[in-house]
Amino acid sequence: MAAPTPLDLRYPIGRAQLPATPLTSAERAPYIQQIAALPAKLQAAVSRAGAERLERPYRPGGWTGRQVIHHLADTHLNLYSRFRLALTEDNPTVRPFDEQAWAELPDVAATPLSVSLALLESLHARWVVLLQHLREDQWPRTFYHPRYLTTSTLDQALVQYAWHGQHHLAHVESLVA
Repeated sequence: MAAPTPLDLRYPIGRAQLPATPLTSAERAPYIQQIAALPAKLQAAVSRAGAERLERPYRPGGWTGRQVIHHLADTHLNLYSRFRLALTEDNPTVRPFDEQAWAELPDVAATPLSVSLALLESLHARWVVLLQHLREDQWPRTFYHPRYLTTSTLDQALVQYAWHGQHHLAHVESLVA
């Protein structure tokens, strides 16, 4: 087996494949399940990795496991808010943030991982309730992301954000190997 390339290490599950057409309820279900299951899977991966390994980067030049976990909490707060904005405003422009700068803030090193893991557990529980209660006519709602110059439907955001969790879970799991 060939050694992983830098791209494989950065994107261990590949890149997100966003739907071009609306999803059906049955097609959405696995993505909602991924969002629901992420906190427990992440907690299990953290336990398997151990504190020492979580202080290491998952790839050369990459974030540490600690930074990845706090990044998930930071980012998923924003992602949940984007859903709520799209549901309550007409094509709102969402606020980008400098993920690298956030990963280097002092609270990332000082905050126990258990805080972000608990935050993710509560946040995902609330997010899943929202997702499970959306009507079909709400899924086509959109938001605009000025960094990427893209307008996304909630179906596309669901796929992207489920991928985001799995993407970073794979980074943490790579620290176990």
